[in-house]
Amino acid sequence: MTGMEAAAARDTPYLGDGAGARGHQPAAEHAAGDLLTKRIIVGYGFWVFLLSDIIMFSAFFATYAVLVDNTAGGPSGHDLFDLRNTGIETACLLLSSFTCGLASIGAQAHRASWFYGATTITFIFGAAFVVLESHEFAGFVARGASPTRSAFLSAFFTLVGCHGMHVTAGLVWMSTMMAQVFAKGFRPDILRRILCFSLFWHALDIIWVALFSMVYLMGAST
Repeated sequence: MTGMEAAAARDTPYLGDGAGARGHQPAAEHAAGDLLTKRIIVGYGFWVFLLSDIIMFSAFFATYAVLVDNTAGGPSGHDLFDLRNTGIETACLLLSSFTCGLASIGAQAHRASWFYGATTITFIFGAAFVVLESHEFAGFVARGASPTRSAFLSAFFTLVGCHGMHVTAGLVWMSTMMAQVFAKGFRPDILRRILCFSLFWHALDIIWVALFSMVYLMGAST
């Protein structure tokens, strides 16, 4: 090898297996960065959704507080509310919050039987709540206390009914999560969805505690 050939060999970069691995490294880092960005966006979007729900319920609570005495000569909360029935609804929802927490723990531990059992019990409690609330609404309407009877009843049905619709949507979401775990297992993205559902369900329980205190307890005692 001449002196010029040796110099050219020294200046030429080595393109063996190591160079190929270094070439793939930036691509892998870029893909990981995209995945992390997606997780941040999804998490941020969920918190925006949850906070917007809380703001909406705050507006409904404020509306109810303004219209609670506008019965237009019709029945008031003291005439309609049955705290025994509402107490059973509250117990169902609070117990479902506890079992939902157990389901989250089971999912994080990758215990399928634990997750399915706790989620099924949560679904039963949530469904019982919806059935009891629907029966309560039907009883009010049968007694002539429909949403169009007075401003008080309009505000009541809007506030409580909106919460009931959220619980119903949570039951559908719960069924979807059980199906996804059955089909795909405890993948990281599935676990994040279970966490989001748990936050949503616990938020509904907190809203119901405020609703039970402000609407039913104060209304029945007035």
